[in-house]
Amino acid sequence: MNLKRIFGAVLTILGITGLGYVGYEIIQKNSDYTTLIVIGVLGLLFFYSGISLVRNTKDEA
Repeated sequence: MNLKRIFGAVLTILGITGLGYVGYEIIQKNSDYTTLIVIGVLGLLFFYSGISLVRNTKDEA
């Protein structure tokens, strides 16, 4: 398996986790909004970069 695909999958999982945390905290209304914005932006960045790494990496035998 290609190292870029593994790294892309890890970034995608981190992004999904960050976005899930932000969604949970918004529903619970427990956290500061500045922190949630920073975590949300990082989660989006990780998610989109991971998806693009997985999508654009070619499989080579």
